[in-house]
Amino acid sequence: MDNPFVIAFGLIMQADPALMQIISLSLRVTLSAVVIACAIGLPLGAALALSRFRGKAMVIVIFNALMGLPPVVAGLVVYLLLSRSGPLGGLALLFTPTAMILAQTVLILPIIVSLTRSVVEDLWAEYQEHLLSLGAGRLQAVPTLLWDGRVSLLTGVLAGFGRASAEVGAVLIVGGNIAGHTRTMTTAITLETARGNLGLAVALGLVLLSLTLALNAAAWGAGQWAKGRLG
Repeated sequence: MDNPFVIAFGLIMQADPALMQIISLSLRVTLSAVVIACAIGLPLGAALALSRFRGKAMVIVIFNALMGLPPVVAGLVVYLLLSRSGPLGGLALLFTPTAMILAQTVLILPIIVSLTRSVVEDLWAEYQEHLLSLGAGRLQAVPTLLWDGRVSLLTGVLAGFGRASAEVGAVLIVGGNIAGHTRTMTTAITLETARGNLGLAVALGLVLLSLTLALNAAAWGAGQWAKGRLG
């Protein structure tokens, strides 16, 4: 039996088309989900931090709880929305990359919202008097606070990217793991391992592991850079 690691390195070095297609789709889906989650979550988290309304504590608790939302539950919710009998069934998005992006966005969004709220609340407590003296109201201060907390927020974004890129259940439910269409790195690893095609599974695992290490290195580097600036 051929060594799966030898086969895996061969596939990577040769830039095997099937391998590259799976990696490309995975990155496209995850990056799209992160961009959408940030576009919604950053202003929503900041608004939640600075606004005052009845039931705010409950909303915060809900978003914090959703950070641990099981992926299969998120996938089920999106599936029900996009199925033929669901409210968005007419769009025919089920078993497409768009459905996978939506499922990953649902997973990432609570992370972005909760972290943004925490960061902005801390910064507002620190700079409130100064910003108010400059004539900046709560909502007007949002861009300044988001920019000042960009390093901490970047760490949260990377965490969201890491969770989405390593996710299996949700994308499997709404994507269907269709070869050449909705097959991502995680779903392909599951399938190829079951098939006994360990070479491709190991190759994808190595790429996914490298991506995880790169994300953690980026988060650590951002933290060290921030400490250096403050020092």
